[in-house]
Amino acid sequence: MSENRSTAGPEMATSYGFRTVAEGEKQPLVNDVFHKVAKRYDLMNDLMSGGLHRLWKEAMVTWLNPPRAPGWKALDVAGGTGDIAFRIVEASHRSAHVTVLDINGSMLDVGRERAEKRGLGGSVDFVEANAEDLPFPDLTFDAYTIAFGIRNVPDIQRALDEAFRVLGFGGRFLCLEFSEVDMPLLDRVYEEWSFHAIPRIGELVAGDGEPYSYLVESIRKFPNQENFAAMIRRSGFERVTHRNLAGGIAAIHSGWKL
Repeated sequence: MSENRSTAGPEMATSYGFRTVAEGEKQPLVNDVFHKVAKRYDLMNDLMSGGLHRLWKEAMVTWLNPPRAPGWKALDVAGGTGDIAFRIVEASHRSAHVTVLDINGSMLDVGRERAEKRGLGGSVDFVEANAEDLPFPDLTFDAYTIAFGIRNVPDIQRALDEAFRVLGFGGRFLCLEFSEVDMPLLDRVYEEWSFHAIPRIGELVAGDGEPYSYLVESIRKFPNQENFAAMIRRSGFERVTHRNLAGGIAAIHSGWKL
C-alpha cells in the first residue's frame, strides 16, 4: 500500500483504480461512476467512512471559518450535491456566496434540488465544468474547497494550479480527502473493510459494487499526506499544513495564496 502512495501523483492521470487506462480515458470512466452513485452519494460516503464524513466535513468548514460578512465568495469543486456549500453558507449565517462546480451533471441535479428545498437558491449557484479548466477569471474567489473529489481528477497538479489561479491574494485552499492510515492495526482493519466489505455492501444496497471498488482503489493510489502537501506547494501555495482525521483515514490539507 505505501508503495502506491509514495509518489507525487502523476500516474493518477492514467489510473482508474488499480487499472491503467489510456490518457484521456479516465475522466469518462469516473463520470460514469458518479452518474451511477449520484442519488446515493451520501450513502457512498457513509459506507466508505463509517458515517464519519459528516463530522469531517464540519471540521473542514470550521477550519475555513467563513466570515459573516456579505461579499465573501467560495468555490466548492467536485461538490455537486452541495454538501460543503450548504455548510459554508450556514456557517456564515447565510452571508457567503458559494459556487458549486462539478463535471458531473447528475451530481449537480441533486445539488440544485437540495438547494431549493433548503431555501438556499440565492446563496449557491451550480456550474458544470472541469476542475482542470475553471471557467472563471483570475483572483475571483476568497476560498476554494474540495471534499473527496480531487483524487478523481486525472491531472491533479493542473487542478491545483487552477485553484491557485482563481483565488485572490489572501485566499484559502482547503481539501478534505481520504488519505493514508498511520496507526498500527487500524490500517489493517480499514484495509479489510475497504476491499471486502464496501463493494459487497454497495452491490447489496445500490445494486452495483463496481463503482465502490473503483473508489476504494482510487484511495490507495492517491498520494499520501506529505506528498500531496508537496503538490500543493508546487502550485504556489504557502503555509501548507494538514490535519489527520481518524488516524489518517482522511486528512484536511490547507494552503494560502499570499
